[in-house]
Amino acid sequence: MQKRWVFAKALKEVESTQAIALLEEKLQVPELIARLLVRRGIHSYEEAKSFFRPSPGEMPDPFLMKDMNRAVDRLQLAIANKENILIYGDYDVDGTSSVALVYAYLSRFHENIDYYIPDRYAEGYGISTQGIDAAENSDVKLIIALDCGIKSIDKIQYAKEKGIDFIICDHHRPGDELPDAVAVLDPKREDCAYPYKELCGCGVGYKLLQAWTRSTQRDENVLFEYIDLVAVAIAADIVPITGENRIFTYYGLKKINESPAHWVKAILLLSGKTLPLDISNLVFIIAPRINAAGRIDSGKNAVRLLTSQSEKEALECASQIDQNNDERKHLDKEITRHALELIEANEQLKVAKTTVLFHDSWHKGVVGIVASRLTDTYYRPTILLTNNNGKLTGSARSVRDFDVYDAIEACSHLLEQFGGHKYAAGLTLSIENFEAFRDAFEKQVAATIPDELLIPAIEIEEEISFELLRKSKQEELPRFYRILKQFSPFGPGNMNPVFVAKGLKDSGLARCLKDEHLKMSVYQNDKSLQFDAIAFGKGNLLNEILSGKKFDMAFTLEENYWNGKTSLQLMVKDIRITEE
Repeated sequence: MQKRWVFAKALKEVESTQAIALLEEKLQVPELIARLLVRRGIHSYEEAKSFFRPSPGEMPDPFLMKDMNRAVDRLQLAIANKENILIYGDYDVDGTSSVALVYAYLSRFHENIDYYIPDRYAEGYGISTQGIDAAENSDVKLIIALDCGIKSIDKIQYAKEKGIDFIICDHHRPGDELPDAVAVLDPKREDCAYPYKELCGCGVGYKLLQAWTRSTQRDENVLFEYIDLVAVAIAADIVPITGENRIFTYYGLKKINESPAHWVKAILLLSGKTLPLDISNLVFIIAPRINAAGRIDSGKNAVRLLTSQSEKEALECASQIDQNNDERKHLDKEITRHALELIEANEQLKVAKTTVLFHDSWHKGVVGIVASRLTDTYYRPTILLTNNNGKLTGSARSVRDFDVYDAIEACSHLLEQFGGHKYAAGLTLSIENFEAFRDAFEKQVAATIPDELLIPAIEIEEEISFELLRKSKQEELPRFYRILKQFSPFGPGNMNPVFVAKGLKDSGLARCLKDEHLKMSVYQNDKSLQFDAIAFGKGNLLNEILSGKKFDMAFTLEENYWNGKTSLQLMVKDIRITEE
C-alpha cells in the first residue's frame, strides 16, 4: 500500500531556535537531539531534566480534580462506618487494572470490600442493572466505578433509588448530562480544572487513592507499589505518554523490571519473555493476555491474576488466561479471514470510504481486534458488529487524524448506546437500524474525511546523517542513540522518532527473508560506515536495491542483540527509490 511521508513542521520560530541552541549547550547534546526535545515542547534545562528524569513529585495535586473532595469524604465515611464497598470496572485492561489497583490497595485498610466485572456478553460495557442488583443483595452502600460510568445516567439513578452511592472514576468523554453520583471524577469534564486531561481510567483511580491517602495522612509509598498496574493500563489503552502519564509509565516500568509482581513473573514464564520489558512489551505481550480473560471468559480472572498473593496462585491464573489468549488468536484469525472475504466479494465495499460489517457468528470479544486489522489493511474508518442478545454491538477503529467518535455521534439517532475516543469507540444498535446506520456512517465519513487521510502516513521528525551515528571502537552503541534511548518510554505524544536518511545505497548484501522481507546493509557517503536494516514487506524492492540505485529511507533506530553482541539496527518504515 502506498504511504504518505509527512514531514514534521519546520522549527523556524526565534523562540525554537533559541531553545535548540540553549539545550544543545546546557545538555551537551547534538543539535538533532535538541531539536527533538523542542518538538516535544521542551524549551529549558529544567523541562529537559523533568523529561529525562521524571519525578513523582511533579504529579498534579489530586484535589485539583472536580469532585475529588466529595469522593474522598464519601470513601472515608464508608471506611469509618465499615460499609460494604464494591469496586466496579470494565472488562478490558484499563478496567481490570483499575479494579485490581483500587481493590488491592483499599483491602489493606478495609475488610468489607469486593469487586465486580460485568460479563461482556450478558451485561455488555459499562454499569449494568445486574451489577447494581448484585450490590444490593450484598448490602453494598458505595460503588466505585472505574473506566466506565460517565454516561450511565439511568443506571446511577437506579442505584440511588436503592440507597447505593456511586463514585465514578472515568476518562471517556462526557455527554451533555452527567450522572447524579456523589462524585464524578473525569478530567475531560468541561468544568474540571485538573491540568492533565489524558489520564486513563486506572490513572483516575490512582488519583482518588492518592487523594484519600494524603487526606488520611498515610504513607504514599505504599500506593506507589501499585504503579505497575497504571503503566500497563496506559500502554493498553493507547493514551498519550506525556506529562503525568510519562511519570506513571516511567516508574511503572521501573517497578516491573526491578521488582516484578507475581503476575508479571507468571506471564513472563508462560510467554517465554525475559526482563527487561519496555512499553512495546506491555502492549504486545502483557496487555493481550490480560485482555483475553474478558474477551473469552471473564474479566474477573484478570483481576485475580493482577491481585495474586503468591507465585503459585499467579501461575494458575496466568495459565488459564494464556489458554484464553490462544483461543482469542484462533478466533481473531478466523474472523479476519471471513471479514476480508466479505469485503472482497462486495464491489461497493471495496470502493467505500468506510468498512461497516455485521455477522451473527462473530465473537463479541474479538471484533475490536479484527476492526483494527481491517483498518490497517484498507486504511479507512472501520466498524465490526455482532449479535449480542438480539442487539448489534461492536467496535469502531479509525485512521490517523480522523475522529471516529464524532462521526458516530453524528449518527447517534440510530444508536442505543455509544462511547469512546477519537480513534476507538464501542456502540450498540437494533438489528433493524443496521443498514440505515451503515449508510449514514458512510455518508458522514465521506463528507468529512479528506482523501489524504485515507492513505497511511509515516510521520518523519527529522532528516539524519549517518555521520551522527558513528561510534568509536570502544563504544558498543553510538552516543546519539544512547541519548535517544532516554526519550523512552515511547508512545502517543512521544513516539520513537522516525528519521529519514537520503542518498543511501546497499552494500550488495541485500536479500529476501521468507520471500517478503528485506534484509540490507546500507551506507550513505562512507562505505565503511554501514548499518543493518530490516524492511518488513519490502521484498518486492530487492532487485532495485541490488541494482545499485540510490534510495531514501524512513526508519527508527533499535538495538539488535546477536551472539552476545549489541549493534545498531535500522527498522525501516518505507523506502523510496530516488535514482532512475
